[in-house]
Amino acid sequence: MRELLIFFNPIENFWPWVLPLSDVHLIASHFDHRPLSDAEFARYGVPLPSNIQRAAHKRRAEFLAGRLCAQQALLMLNGTVGIPAIRQDRAPQWPQGCIGSITHSDRWAAALVAQYDKYIALGLDIERCLSISDSRKLADGILTAGEHSRWAQLPSEQFSLMVTLTFSLKESLFKALYPLVGKRFYFEHAELVDWNMTTGTARLRLLTNLDSEWQAGRELETYFCQVDEHIMSLVVVPS
Repeated sequence: MRELLIFFNPIENFWPWVLPLSDVHLIASHFDHRPLSDAEFARYGVPLPSNIQRAAHKRRAEFLAGRLCAQQALLMLNGTVGIPAIRQDRAPQWPQGCIGSITHSDRWAAALVAQYDKYIALGLDIERCLSISDSRKLADGILTAGEHSRWAQLPSEQFSLMVTLTFSLKESLFKALYPLVGKRFYFEHAELVDWNMTTGTARLRLLTNLDSEWQAGRELETYFCQVDEHIMSLVVVPS
């Protein structure tokens, strides 16, 4: 347990968004990027997929930290011990009756879980706030033409924040909807149409048809906050 606590430090009672959600459990943690042996994965009870076994030290640490967050979140949810498997598309395979999302950035990892009879989709993402130079370089790949025109005249710091926010919210949207629709979509297929920095709420609008239910023009309420120089975003779809 001592080695586990050195690598992985879960934060209790952590809920960073203004809106509370019933029956949703979040575990977040700081973790080390130190090299991890295959034996350490076994010691923590986390199966090591072949693609992670071949990965760099940083990716191995991210995977382990995310799975340990998910394990503790599932324990909070239903009192059982479980770790999401990895699907062929590399998305988490949650235990039957459960739904969740895993994210990591820098030395942060987090997992969010709920029962499927309460929520049919969850998307969680954390991103380090982009620098001014990086936000300018990446903006064209993240923003739609409408988003870019609305924010192009913002001061550099605000522009960087909006690019990071948009990136994170669209990542959360993908994590939430991809398991439902089974279809990949990209940054240009959704647009941030409204946001409130005080309440940490925002609305995303789909710009493409994903299936018969998730059509272009449909909007979703989303949530975000700033944590330790990061943006943490959340998309939830109740049952």
